[in-house]
Amino acid sequence: MEVVETCGKGALSSVEPSTKHSFPSTDEEIVGFGKDAENIMKKLTGGTKELDVISIFGMPGLGKTTLARKVYNNPSIVNHFDAKAWCSVSQAYDRRMLLIEMLTQATRGKCDIKENDDIADKLQKSLKGRRYLIVLDDIWEVDAWEDLELCFPNGEDGSRVIVTTRIEEVAKHLQHRSDPYSLRFLTLEESWELLQKKVFKGESCPPDLREAGLQVAEHCKGLPLVIVLIAGIIAKMEREASLWLKLANDLSSYVLGEQSMKAIQSSYEHLEDHLRPCLLYMSLYPEDCKISVSDLVKLWIAEEFVLNIDTENMEEAARVCLNDLLNRSLVMISEKKLDGQIKYCILHDVVREFCGGKLREKEFKQLAVPYNPYQHLQYSKESQLCIYIHDDLVEQLDHSEYRLDKVPFLDSVETKSLEFIAHPAFNTWSRSDPLSLLAKLRRVRVLHFLDVELPRSWATDVQSLTRLRYLAIKVFDFDFKWVSHMHDLQTLTVQKSRRRFLNTSPAAIWKMTKLRHVNLSEFFFLWQDSDRSFFEESSEAMLENLRTFGTYIICENEKNPRFWWRFPNLEELSLVIVGVSTIPLFPIPEVHTQLQSLELYLPGSSKFRSSVGGASCFVFPSNLRHLSIRGFCLTEEMALNITRLRKLERLKLSKTEFLGENCWDATDIEFPALKYLSLLWCNMRGWNASEESFPMLEKLVIQGCRDLEEIPLSFADIPTLQLIEVEDCMESVEDSAMDIKREIEENTGCDTLQVRISNKRKYRQLNRAGN
Repeated sequence: MEVVETCGKGALSSVEPSTKHSFPSTDEEIVGFGKDAENIMKKLTGGTKELDVISIFGMPGLGKTTLARKVYNNPSIVNHFDAKAWCSVSQAYDRRMLLIEMLTQATRGKCDIKENDDIADKLQKSLKGRRYLIVLDDIWEVDAWEDLELCFPNGEDGSRVIVTTRIEEVAKHLQHRSDPYSLRFLTLEESWELLQKKVFKGESCPPDLREAGLQVAEHCKGLPLVIVLIAGIIAKMEREASLWLKLANDLSSYVLGEQSMKAIQSSYEHLEDHLRPCLLYMSLYPEDCKISVSDLVKLWIAEEFVLNIDTENMEEAARVCLNDLLNRSLVMISEKKLDGQIKYCILHDVVREFCGGKLREKEFKQLAVPYNPYQHLQYSKESQLCIYIHDDLVEQLDHSEYRLDKVPFLDSVETKSLEFIAHPAFNTWSRSDPLSLLAKLRRVRVLHFLDVELPRSWATDVQSLTRLRYLAIKVFDFDFKWVSHMHDLQTLTVQKSRRRFLNTSPAAIWKMTKLRHVNLSEFFFLWQDSDRSFFEESSEAMLENLRTFGTYIICENEKNPRFWWRFPNLEELSLVIVGVSTIPLFPIPEVHTQLQSLELYLPGSSKFRSSVGGASCFVFPSNLRHLSIRGFCLTEEMALNITRLRKLERLKLSKTEFLGENCWDATDIEFPALKYLSLLWCNMRGWNASEESFPMLEKLVIQGCRDLEEIPLSFADIPTLQLIEVEDCMESVEDSAMDIKREIEENTGCDTLQVRISNKRKYRQLNRAGN
């Protein structure tokens, strides 16, 4: 792999976009690690040509992961290594999953993995002959290293492994040629600098608060984690020196070993009541688990941690809760989307440990106070006592004939008002028949069974679960009528265990008026003729609460467009479409004024349609901000349909054909608001564009367009352009990207454009030549 990357002001992370890493984002404040990073980078790029292991050790909260990440993402390190991978090991780890993660990252997701593959052998072969950098974050035991080290070939390429651990003995045992690196505490000056950055967000500290602030910084004992947690508290307090001094005095009474837990205790005590159950809920995910923000907000809503008052803004209210936890540094960002939105978040190990202790103290019970964004109004709801369904509870229920009044630790609880939480991460579901348990505990709001295929009797088993608000299942058969009795259901996710056609009736779905999110993966749906009445304009069947619908396969016909009319408030829609129709998918685009994101895939022969005038079937709703189309032939008419989307910010064209000698001529068209453009495996040779074609573009990604000759030089005239990323394209495309960069530097005198190039084909050719 050849990598060319140049970073100017506001450098972006160098993490490959196709990979999902398990570490926090790079936009957090980093203080005091400059010299440390410099020393470690010297170890990475200099010294022996043989494999070396650089161990970073220190107590929790010192910033081991932050330092490793700072080095890992440094542009000079990105340029130095041919392959990179980052994995969190932690106390409980799955060796095969770790190896798959490393293999996926080292090959940029291009390795086909089968169930019976020897992953260790494939990883070793993929790394052999390449200069690689592997980060193993948070190793606890020597055995974990011995499980993995044979996968790392020891050549003369200058490859390196970085290990972070909180245990000095582990770091010393892993030593190859470089001595373990002991991470120091921050100085008082560094502590004060970090505290100011987190509290004042770039502003200067008022003089009357400086002395109090310095005392707070001093009592944090140089621990970065403690500093950011205390900063999260102070940022929410009145800016009064007396309050800050009181907090400093509270901290000073604890010895260093207890400092982290005390800081978390303080943060926890300062949380509003509604945020505590949200945080405790997150702590039950596995260690180092990347938690999907999209799923998390749906789960919080289903568990009634967010009060259902204004149904239009429930997800936004849940995101307010998450942002509050992020602002207090109790939760960290793990990964962001291209547009900057948070995709995954993660809990620091120490925060998770603290919260787990809180739950165990109370035998997995917690008091949930729903978040009410309209507390000043007359709406209110009392707190509810919840208990997580855990292994001890299940065992006691087995011995008590599932009578709650006979369970010992529930003696003092009013069981009639007790709510049950079936957390997605609990091991209880390893039982042979988990549904039989839940059928007896009917007051369950969430079922998440995507990790196990349910038996064919599942539809009968869930009949008693009428209070479900979230259902995610992997099954062989599915029909809406089997779940239509769940009138409170908000989220429905169904994955198939085997691909097959389903004849289903849409009639049942209209009873589920509270549905907000539906995702039916890889099912083929054929609407029955007997349901024609539901497509008549006079029908009043509507799902006004539905916000997202996808990804499933429909056979497009004359009835489907009218079907979409029944979802007037859709915000996201993702479809795989088969069959041929002359009826537009959105016959009246103005119906879906709330639709923000649309993904369409036309597999196989469906491409033919858009090349013979079928583009008129795809007139898109006018308020779209994200459009992804795959398998289309982009005719002039369809391109014009897209340019009419005046708010469109993200456009992804995947496996797209272009008429006219495979050339995309965008000279006379304009995408006025487009910020992100991705061309993935498109069949295109030429590309023409003017400086007015993409006036607001920030990021351009071109991957696998192997016939494309060059990027138009007019891109040098786009003042907003920040990044061009090229992968698996001709050298002339790479050269044109660098020409654009040089043109910008000559015209503006500024190094504002990053160019990131990866060419696996060239690497393979060089590797074969070397052998």
